[in-house]
Amino acid sequence: MPPTPDLDELLAAAHVVTLPLRVRFRGVTEREAVLLRGPYGWAEWAPFTEYADADAARWLAAAVEAGWGGLPAPVRDAVGVNATVPAVPAHDVEQVLARYDVRRTAKVKVAETGQSLADDLARVREVRRVLGPAARVRVDANGAWSVDDAVRALTALAPLGLEYAEQPCATVADLAALRLALARAGVDVPVAADESVRRAEDPLEVARRGAADLVVVKAAPLGGVARALEIIEQAGLPAVVSSALDTSVGLALGVRLAAALPVLEHDCGLGTGALLAADVVADPLVPVGGGLTLARADAARAAVDPGALTAYRGDAGRESWWRARLARAHALLPAS
Repeated sequence: MPPTPDLDELLAAAHVVTLPLRVRFRGVTEREAVLLRGPYGWAEWAPFTEYADADAARWLAAAVEAGWGGLPAPVRDAVGVNATVPAVPAHDVEQVLARYDVRRTAKVKVAETGQSLADDLARVREVRRVLGPAARVRVDANGAWSVDDAVRALTALAPLGLEYAEQPCATVADLAALRLALARAGVDVPVAADESVRRAEDPLEVARRGAADLVVVKAAPLGGVARALEIIEQAGLPAVVSSALDTSVGLALGVRLAAALPVLEHDCGLGTGALLAADVVADPLVPVGGGLTLARADAARAAVDPGALTAYRGDAGRESWWRARLARAHALLPAS
């Protein structure tokens, strides 16, 4: 890790923005983020508002790495990207997918509060219809199912051809139990761990307990690209690089992580820029031809639009809230 900048330096470099979303995602219609300009370029700090200060500090460590240090060298110059389908009604699926220049892989949100398994089935079935039989379709439950609910849901969804189910249950113990239950039921759906890696005190527990077939990793929540690479290596499981509803600056860090992975077997969840109705760069980092290039990602980090920072600046109350949070997160980082 690079030396931690002084708090005053971070506060002076901080720009709070509130960006509108095209559709509701994770229960929100706006995405708040803090853009930080360091000597090595722009960085993003955008832990979700409900996250604790300890979580926010890891996100800040990632921003310090990007803006005040150096990033690991890449081994590839482009990465494949999946489309992301929020928990929309089935009749809206085609419109959502039309925003993506992606026809190979899609991640579909399921287990939304207030919706039923029938809604999930209809949504995933429509994704399969639009993308065709050769497409890879993965689902993400964000830990909302019990083991029994997950077995029932994945048994019903499996005939639609799932690449994997992301965080079907909330705890590592339940993920391990689910893998065993699916095997006993003859349901061939691999289990991926997301929150059980990026929000865990011990991100390697899922690997030690055999609770997942692969891990979903995000650079910012894990403390940066270098730390994420360490965790992937130690876990010894295939990794999917994903985003956390980032601006183009945050997505660029995800591309940097994917580009540095020794092995990249799965398309990345780095297409969520298509869910934003506005961004902080003039040329948003959205997939072209089903992928993102390292050159475009680096260009995005270098091309933050001052006009966008002004147009989408958070109001005085939100700016004060984020600056106070930044001070608390900074206090948790190691001293330089």
